[in-house]
Amino acid sequence: MNEELHNEALKMAEIAKEALDDKMGEDIKVLDLSGLSNIADFFVIGSGSNPNQVRAMADSANEKLFKAGYKLHHSEGYSGGAWILLDYGNLIIHIFDREQRSFYSLERIWGDAKEC
Repeated sequence: MNEELHNEALKMAEIAKEALDDKMGEDIKVLDLSGLSNIADFFVIGSGSNPNQVRAMADSANEKLFKAGYKLHHSEGYSGGAWILLDYGNLIIHIFDREQRSFYSLERIWGDAKEC
């Protein structure tokens, strides 16, 4: 693994975590998937209490990452607001409402990942 790319992805994850926290996100976690997956190096996972908060968290993350010079590759779920996925390549941000977070339980699925 390229250490420089890994460190860049970690920097992105820290920006995203701060952005979710700024919008009062709940139970925000950063999972290091390096060596476990070829999907991404990091997941940032957070919860909101309603669709408006989930969308605001996604907007905040996207805005802060854009201002830091990172481009969003793909997003899903924005209109529904129950689970929004923001794909930045080496970083994937998952923002859930509480019910969806509990149902999909990504932390359990990626239980071998180290939490940062």
